[in-house]
Amino acid sequence: MLLSKYFLPTRKDTSKDLVLTSHKLMVKAGLIKQISSGLYTMLPMGLKVLKKIENIVREELDSEGFHEMLMPTIQPAELWKESGRYQNYGLEMLKFKDRHGAELLYGPTAEEVATLIAKDIKSYKNLPCVLYNIQWKFRDEIRPRFALMRAREFLMMDSYSFDLTEEDAKITYNKHYDAYLRIFARLGLTAIPMQADTGEIGGDLSHEFHIIAESGESEIFYEQDLELLIDKIKTGEISSNLRENITKFYAKTEEKHNENKCQNLKIIKKRGIEVGHNFYFSTKYSSSMNFNVQDNKGNLINPFMGSYGIGIGRLMAAFVEASNDENGIIWHKNISPFDIHIVDLTKSQESKNQALKIYHTLKQNKFDVLIDETQDSAKEKFAKSNLIGIPYLLTISERLLEENSVEITERKTQNKNIIKIENITRNLMDKL
Repeated sequence: MLLSKYFLPTRKDTSKDLVLTSHKLMVKAGLIKQISSGLYTMLPMGLKVLKKIENIVREELDSEGFHEMLMPTIQPAELWKESGRYQNYGLEMLKFKDRHGAELLYGPTAEEVATLIAKDIKSYKNLPCVLYNIQWKFRDEIRPRFALMRAREFLMMDSYSFDLTEEDAKITYNKHYDAYLRIFARLGLTAIPMQADTGEIGGDLSHEFHIIAESGESEIFYEQDLELLIDKIKTGEISSNLRENITKFYAKTEEKHNENKCQNLKIIKKRGIEVGHNFYFSTKYSSSMNFNVQDNKGNLINPFMGSYGIGIGRLMAAFVEASNDENGIIWHKNISPFDIHIVDLTKSQESKNQALKIYHTLKQNKFDVLIDETQDSAKEKFAKSNLIGIPYLLTISERLLEENSVEITERKTQNKNIIKIENITRNLMDKL
């Protein structure tokens, strides 16, 4: 992509009202634009990141044999009345009526709709079944803030499981737990699973996944060595028995923490950003909504259920909050908007043609490349490169071309290497 042709409205400064580093950087880097309180447009570069996160989530859930669907954003109020949640959910639910007077709501979550869909399952032979959905949700937050961290409209993966027995349901719960660990590892994030309160969803088993950040809204308590273990999972040093290793450690949210139960442990208290949440709630919804299947003895039973969520947009913001420096964002290669950022510092037309030839060669080798061939100064180009945080910067100048070389800089470490032009593709393939 030629930067001169790309819609990337970067900014040098932001409003003093922006508090979180992630909020400031996403605005400055041209990833998002606020439309109204709690409502944001994902600009082209931000959307690329969002889609990459979404695809990683999708790949890991699909690998467990779960089934993707797409539910509507608007839900009939009658479903929520049937489950008993309509009057109890609170003011975050946006309610309205259509032209016929039918009561509707913009879905804040979708347990009721998923249960209705699953009613097409009639026999134990079709269980277990997991249906998941990547869709926009809306919660009418009283104080939407911190951009995608707590927006009113947000993109979320929500998954719903249906099992014949409680034992089977907990196996499915653990499959989601394992998939989440793989998802966050692929994103390059240290996300710590915490025993958590079930909140509005209900149930008796719940885990939240938290990224450690000083700006986090939640206090979390866990054994010191757990963070080191998660880091080893992230780097691939540990790839088996992940859940078994993690659950040996004490890790609880503020609501579940009990000082008396961890007096002999090395517990640390930090702040975390919640990026995923799992719930097991037995037959709470299948019984209230009269969802039955026939077991292997011909008896009608209510399937055992769970629901599981990952905030896709929130995860993007949390990543930026956890991975930045004084110059800008530092993307992980798996979710970076582009693989390589070329900064063309050449002056002559012949040299510029050489720079474009390198650009096209990389594209032909399936790299996603952004080239800055604008008339901006070198200082401006490098500042923008650091701000948007693409993992590898490839600098082309007349001096380097005379040596048949380019310079490759790793964004995270700022390590620089001079590489011969004929070796660029192989060198980058090794890195990416």
